[in-house]
Amino acid sequence: MRQNPSNEESPSDAAVPLETGTRPENKTQGSQTLVRGLDLLDQVIDGPVKLAELSQRMGLTRSTTHRLANALIDRGFLTFLPREGYLLGPKLLQLGFLAQGQADIVQIARPRIEELAAQSEDTVHFGRLDDNLALYLDKIPGRRRVDISSRIGDRQPLTSTGLGKALLLDDDEAHWTRVFEAEHPPGTRRPDFAVWLERMRGYVASGHAYDLEENEDLIRCVAAPVRDASGRIAGAISVSSAAQYMDDARMATLSVEVRGTAERISRDLGWSPETQALQKRRRK
Repeated sequence: MRQNPSNEESPSDAAVPLETGTRPENKTQGSQTLVRGLDLLDQVIDGPVKLAELSQRMGLTRSTTHRLANALIDRGFLTFLPREGYLLGPKLLQLGFLAQGQADIVQIARPRIEELAAQSEDTVHFGRLDDNLALYLDKIPGRRRVDISSRIGDRQPLTSTGLGKALLLDDDEAHWTRVFEAEHPPGTRRPDFAVWLERMRGYVASGHAYDLEENEDLIRCVAAPVRDASGRIAGAISVSSAAQYMDDARMATLSVEVRGTAERISRDLGWSPETQALQKRRRK
C-alpha cells in the first residue's frame, strides 16, 4: 500500500514515474530524473530529512523534490514519517539482502589482492573468521623467493597472525582476553599478554595489524580488515614476506597500501565511510 507523504510543508503533488515516454528528449529527461532520484536517496542515508531541508540539499524546488520522493515511495525505496521526514525504504533492505547473497567475496576481492601482490611483490592472503580461527580463503604468491607455508583452506590462530588480529579489531578487550587465553593455555609457551594487548590497542587506532614473526619464524606481515555494507568486518587481507624485506620502515609504508586495498574491497562490498560513521554514532 502506498504511503501518503504529505505534511504541513509539502504540496499535494501526485507521484510521477522516474522515466516516461520513448522519444529521445523524454529518455534524456528520464535519465536526469533517475539520477536525481538516486541523489535523493544519498541525502537521506543519515536518517529522516524533512522536505524543506531535502529540497535545499538537492537544489530543487519543494514541488519537484516532493514528486521525486513520492515516486520513490511508490516503489519502496523511500518511506515517510509524519513530523520527521523521509528515510530509506524497505525495498533497499530487500535489494541489499539479495545483493549480499549473490556476492562471492573471494571473487570480489581477487582482482584487488592480485594488484596488491603485483605492486608489493610479496604474498597476499585473504581470509575470514571461522570458529575463532582465521580461515585462509585465497592466496596470491609473491615474486620473491620466500616460502610462506600457508595454504588456502588453512586455519591459523587469531592472536599471532596479522590477518587474525585484523579480524579482531572491532571486538572488545574482554573478547581479546578470552581468545588469547584459549590459544595460550597455562603451561604452554606464551607471549607477554600486556605487550600483546598494548599492540592491539595501537592496531585499533591505526586500522591495521602486524605479525612480527609471531606465527612463523622470520616471516612478517601487514594486515587490514575488510568491511561489508553494514560496516562489520567481513574478512581481512595481509601481505607477508621474509623479515629481511619487512623492516619497520617498509611495514609502515606498506600499511598505507594494505589499508587502501582493504578499503577498495570494502567499497566493492557496499561499505562507505558514511555508513561506518552512522554505525559508530548508533553504537554510542
